[in-house]
Amino acid sequence: MDCILLGVPVECGSGRKGCNMGPNGLRAAGLAEALRGLGHTVRDLGDLTPAAERAVSHPNAKLKALSETVSWLDALVDKAFEISADGLPIFMGGDHVMAAASVAGVARRAQEEGRPLFVLWLDAHTDFHTLETTDSGNLHGTPAAYFTGQPGFEGVFPPLAAPVDPKNVCMIGIRSVDPAERATIRGAGVTVHDMRAIDENGIAGLLTAFLEKVEAENGMLHVSFDVDFLDPTVAPGVGTTVPGGATFREAHLVMEILHDSGLVTSLDLVELNPFLDERGKAAILMTDLTASLFGRRVMDRPTRSYG
Repeated sequence: MDCILLGVPVECGSGRKGCNMGPNGLRAAGLAEALRGLGHTVRDLGDLTPAAERAVSHPNAKLKALSETVSWLDALVDKAFEISADGLPIFMGGDHVMAAASVAGVARRAQEEGRPLFVLWLDAHTDFHTLETTDSGNLHGTPAAYFTGQPGFEGVFPPLAAPVDPKNVCMIGIRSVDPAERATIRGAGVTVHDMRAIDENGIAGLLTAFLEKVEAENGMLHVSFDVDFLDPTVAPGVGTTVPGGATFREAHLVMEILHDSGLVTSLDLVELNPFLDERGKAAILMTDLTASLFGRRVMDRPTRSYG
């Protein structure tokens, strides 16, 4: 497989410094080398730079770093569309606001190919706030609402060429949802599997049911993987920790099932904050999980020492 790495060192969507080091954290953890070791070709395009800031405003005075964030999205939406023609793009974040543009870009690519885009959202949060409903003002809580075409982003975020059908979005690992998000999600028809659903049904069955739908509709599949999908005891390098996340074994199972499906066409790796990590623990785990997604078998996993 032709893998294309692109760093997106955006941190203005989270309100906390350190995510801009995420791409280099993944590089230092050996992401490219792991993929090459599995027989894939890898091109690292370096880090994206934001577009020129444009004058944008919104009545919600709580919104933080709006113009700066939009400049990143303006640059990424076009770049995501461009590079998705040449291989499987891996967008290395950066905070999760970048998914607004990475998903919008690959959705446009899917539209050009006459195929629907599906999104697997692995996260503790739904990130389904609109610009009106966010109370924190942190824009990393808005990307899923934007790329599914919820109202209120017009004239601020980049024009949305190909909205993703909310019924094509499956969120797994959710355990922190604001009331305003809950109401919007319920109306949109997004599939949400929180940690209780995982505990009661097992993660494999929930994921497999979604993948069967993707395959039946000849869909393209974008995976947006936030570090806080994982329990903070196994991946501490994130600024939005929520206890009770996916275990090491559950996460590897997800990635192995995704590999077996052969459906993944693009990938986000987001919210890694090396400043908060412990000896690269989260970065190394993210790299190992990505390797599982790209074909590393359970018996091939390396022994790690963190001492």
